[in-house]
Formats: sequence, C-alpha cells, structure tokens
Amino acid sequence: MIQLDFYGTLVAASLVLLLGRKLVAHAGVLRTYNIPEPVAGGLVVAACLLALRQFSGIEVRFDTSLQTPLMLAFFAAIGLNANLASLKQGGKTVGIFLGVVVGLLLVQNTLGVAVASALGLDPLMGLLAGSITLSGGHGTGAAWSGTFSDTYGLASAAELAMACATFGLVLGGLIGGPVARFLVKRVKTPGAEHNSDQPPQGFEQPDAQRLITPHSFIETLALIAVCLLGGTFIGSLLKGTAFELPTFVCVLFVGVLISNGLAALGWYKIFEREVSVLGNVSLSLFLALALMSLRLWDLAALALPIFALLLLQTLAMALYAVFVTFRVMGRNYDAAVLAAGHCGFGLGATPTAIANMQAVTERFGPSHLAFLVVPMVGAFFIDIVNAIVIKLYLALPFIG
Repeated sequence: MIQLDFYGTLVAASLVLLLGRKLVAHAGVLRTYNIPEPVAGGLVVAACLLALRQFSGIEVRFDTSLQTPLMLAFFAAIGLNANLASLKQGGKTVGIFLGVVVGLLLVQNTLGVAVASALGLDPLMGLLAGSITLSGGHGTGAAWSGTFSDTYGLASAAELAMACATFGLVLGGLIGGPVARFLVKRVKTPGAEHNSDQPPQGFEQPDAQRLITPHSFIETLALIAVCLLGGTFIGSLLKGTAFELPTFVCVLFVGVLISNGLAALGWYKIFEREVSVLGNVSLSLFLALALMSLRLWDLAALALPIFALLLLQTLAMALYAVFVTFRVMGRNYDAAVLAAGHCGFGLGATPTAIANMQAVTERFGPSHLAFLVVPMVGAFFIDIVNAIVIKLYLALPFIG
C-alpha cells in the first residue's frame, strides 16, 4: 500500500491535468470526440493504477481531503457568477430545460425499476441505479443509501450506490463529447475564432486572458471562503429536516445571494472573470482528483445484472440527449452544447457537464446560453426535483 499525503496528492492531480492536456493535444481521437482533459488524464492514471494493483499487488491511495473543498469552491464560483438579471433573460429556456431534465429522471427510474424487476432483483436496486446515483451523483447516492438500508433493509446499499455513481461519473465524461460531435454535424457552428468576439462569461472560456491583481484575488478568494462557510452552516442547520439539501446547493445559494445582494445595494461588483478563473482551477483539480482516485476494480466487481442495467442507462442517456434534449431545446448549436452538458450531469455531476461543454465550445465556438442554463439547473434545481421524483417512486406500492 502506497499512501500519498496532501502534498503528494496535489502534485499528482496537477500532473494528471498536464497529462490530459498532452493527450488531447496529440491524440486526434480525443480531440475528435471532445473528451475533456481531466477525464482523459484521470482515466489513464486510474487504468495504470488498476494494472499496478492487478499485476504487482501494490495499491496507491490518495489524500482526498482536498476534493470536497474544491467541489464546493466550484459551486461557490457558479453562485457568485449567477447574475439574476441575466438568468431572467433566459428564464423561459431554463424552465424548458428543467422540464427536459425531469423527463430524464423519470426515464432513469422507470428503466431502472423495470430492468431490475425483469432480472429478478429488488426494485429498490433499480431505483438506486437510476436518478439517485446517476443524476444525483455520489452525494445523493450516499444520502439515500442510508435510507434504503435502514428503512427498507436493502443490503450493501452504500457500496452499490458508490459504484453506480462512479460508473456514471466515468461515462458522463466519455459520452458527452461523442454525442455533441454527432449533433454538431447537423447544425451551423459559430467557429472557434468567435470565442474572442465578446468578453468571456463565467466558465465558458477557461483559457481566455484574465487580468488579476493580488488585491482583487484576495477579495475574490474571501468571497468564495464566505460562500463555503455560510453554505456549510446552512447545510448543517437543514440536516435532518424536511428541507435538507446537499451542502454544495447551499454554498451555491449563498453565492447567488452575495453577488446579487451586493450588486443591488451598489456596494461591490463581482469580478466575474476572476471568479471564473478560481472556479475553473477548482473544477479541473476536482475532476483530476475524482478520476485518478477511481477504484476501477470496484466497477469490475459489480454484479453482471447491475452492470448491464448501468450500460442500458448510459445508452438511454445518449439517446435521450439526441432525440429529446437536442430537439426540445431548438435543434441548433446551443442545443448541441446543452445536450453534451446534459450527458455530463445526467450520468455524473455538474463539474463533468461543464468540462464537456468547455471541450465542445473550445473547438466549435461559444455558447453563452448553455453556460447560463446548465450550471443553474444542474447544480441547483436538479437536486430539488430529483428528491421529489425519488419520493414519488418510493410511494409506489410495488417499490417501497
């Protein structure tokens, strides 16, 4: 067993990002299918660690203490960059996309329960391999697995939830690019040369020029820290109540309140470009840590029926993105980028969705609408509507 400490893990995550950049730059197939750099580097390292464990018996483990703060900092940046005036402009689109997202939740849970029942498994296992872990991710999976074990007596619910969420995280980062490539061929793209036509917005252009001073950096860092402190405090107050929400949703909500509250009072204007820099750094490092820490042997240990169910869920996600998300959202370039983002958080998490969209827009041109809609729906509304949908399914007599 090799255990890397905090500093060793940080070095490893940074090297994973550099490796991913090199791989995407030199491997045509990765560029063709718009695979995000953290996904490319992280999966290669995870596969190497799997081979090391299988052939030499040596297992490498990382210090994951930085993973949660990085994820929360990413959501804080989303909240701080969420201008309610701009969000109001896209209000109709947000509502339509939210309806599309709810449709996927229903598809995932119906497919999960139906396939699990057909294979002779507990329907609860199908529900756990549905929107709970796929659209919900590791946090939602961990929260509901306790309920499934304690209330419904489902054995090994926690292990199954983590394995399903991990599978979704991997596939969410892998299928978004190919889906977007398939759709982009059918629409007119603005072209990468137009990425510099307008000032970059939020997370849309992570490599664009940023003018940062030490003073402004400290101000932005302080705002993100306040979001983390306030969000975790609110999350602890809501824990165990009917209004309980994941901590990252509370952090995002605090960011929205701070940025729009300060702007309304005229006290301070958020430096959006700088917030996006820190948010993108947090995003990249979080994905690198999450993917390089994957225990791929846990996925290999999934029972064949569950593995088959997850493959069907992946196929369903791709088909839904192509035939529902893309068509309902307008059959244009923005809709193609939205479809790539939907694959990211429909199977994995919002950070994966952002990485998917960045990989597409860097090559084919900007999509301001997608970067306005996906972060808010994928990071905030999804958890609320997912909780409602899950409770509705548990109320069905043949499941709960």
